[in-house]
This record gives sequence, C-alpha cells and structure tokens, in this order.
Amino acid sequence: MQALKAQVRTKPVSLKLDASLKARLDVIAVAKDRSAHWLMQNAIETFVVKEEQQEKLWLEAKAIHEHYELTGMHVSEDRADAWLAQLEAGNDIDPPECQS
Repeated sequence: MQALKAQVRTKPVSLKLDASLKARLDVIAVAKDRSAHWLMQNAIETFVVKEEQQEKLWLEAKAIHEHYELTGMHVSEDRADAWLAQLEAGNDIDPPECQS
C-alpha cells in the first residue's frame, strides 16, 4: 500500500469561492456524505476529462477538414443520410466510400 501512495503525487492548490457557493457546496457534501474537498476534486476531474475530449474532437475535425481541402474527398449528404438511415434501422453496414 505504501508503494501505491508513493506513486500518486498530489499538489496543493488554493481555490477561493464566494461564501454563497461554499455554503451550497457544504450542503451537498453533507447530503452525499463526502467532503467538500472530494466534491471539488471530482468536479475538476470531470471538467478536465470533458475538455480533453472536446480538444481531441476539435483536432480530429481540423485534420479531417484539412484532408478534405487537400484531396477534395468527401461523402455526399444523400449518401451519408442513406447510410445513417440503414444504421438507424439496425443494419450493420460499412460507411460509404469517399468521392472526389
């Protein structure tokens, strides 16, 4: 157990909350039988994961757009809609081929 604790490094930070928000946080902490510290840590972790996912999606979309600008390869709206309709109907089909 001691080896595990040695691997997990924490770094203290200071966070200022207005009195009203801190009071609301304390109410939630009591209701959930958790510390305010735990709730803040959990909220920050959730936020960071969401932001990382959004950044990853943005970078993927940017790369896809750049590829389109270079090659002109795309799937028409009609073909994409037909493919999506098949997926919604429960049919497991391959996506349509790109065209230029």
